[in-house]
Amino acid sequence: MIGSGIGVGIVGLGGMGHLHARSVTDLGADVVAGADLVAEQRDRFADEFGAKTYETHENLVVDDAVDAVIVTTPNRFHEPIAVDALEAGRHVLVEKPLAHNLESAERIAATAARSDGVCMVGFHNRHAASMAMFEEQDARGRFGDLTHVEANYVRRRGVPGPGSWFTDPDLAGGGALLDIGVHALDLALYALNFPEITEVSGVTRTTFGTREEYADPDGFGDNWDAEAETYEVDDSVSAFIRTTDGQTISLEAAWATNREESMDFRIRGTEGGAQFDIGDTDMRILEAGTIGCDHYADVSLTGDPSLTGYTQQDEEFLRAIATGATPETNTIEEALTVQRVIDAIYRSSETGRATQLAEPESEVERRTRIN
Repeated sequence: MIGSGIGVGIVGLGGMGHLHARSVTDLGADVVAGADLVAEQRDRFADEFGAKTYETHENLVVDDAVDAVIVTTPNRFHEPIAVDALEAGRHVLVEKPLAHNLESAERIAATAARSDGVCMVGFHNRHAASMAMFEEQDARGRFGDLTHVEANYVRRRGVPGPGSWFTDPDLAGGGALLDIGVHALDLALYALNFPEITEVSGVTRTTFGTREEYADPDGFGDNWDAEAETYEVDDSVSAFIRTTDGQTISLEAAWATNREESMDFRIRGTEGGAQFDIGDTDMRILEAGTIGCDHYADVSLTGDPSLTGYTQQDEEFLRAIATGATPETNTIEEALTVQRVIDAIYRSSETGRATQLAEPESEVERRTRIN
């Protein structure tokens, strides 16, 4: 199996940590270590996987049994863990987003560039069956020139529990945009093959999370108490992105908003279009023709339900380690571009004007002076 002989350590032993641990185990890797500040999480992880556990990551990354580290902690802690692991000679997979802000993401990227280890970022929706089918049809030229992507990741009511790290700007770096909007944004940039971006315009809003009376019919956020909890992040965002070649992206992401929920992803081309839900198995192709008479043609493709994004992503990570090949997807460079667009959206919202992507070095210097 592709992961045979690879020892994996997981930092952050919540739901995502367990998901990755099960995934790499199925791929033949050995889960040898885990780290988490919470003793109960460490005990549960050790019981399930028979792994050695640590309270913090520092001892895990120098454990001789660990070849690769998967980071599933709150965003703020991605940098210290990833940097220490890379400097210790380990391979690293960081869950999305790369970091809680652009400067931190750049420091991870700089360390990865100096390291001999593999460093990838967890954008698993790229590997879902729907996206795999789109890529194959696009490679055959079925859609013509791609012109626009409509990317939606919208919940009607789905604010994470107030007082959790998701709603703490110091830990998360942002709200709905960095939590779920990042999935839609990455997928849109990936579909367009990461084009050069000329302009970003965005508006972020904090509308629902600070309300004392917040309707939550599904009980998504337990124990709601707007006065007692910290909530200083966005719960929705609207953005528009222009590229050098005239391609565009419209992004809608929300934890809560008064519209129906949607993970609808639409890609428009000069010869045809594609439509699917982010992370889904199926895809529709929308075309029009003149043979016989003017007509519309809608084709439904049903993908392999066993093709899950997380499994495919983790397999790519383990394959890169096993073969020594440079990763072809989920690269640190792509993740840094996503982070730069996120930074531009927030800056555009702050200034009320469209903006360009910050040059990495100048942006670090600017924010260092401010802080």
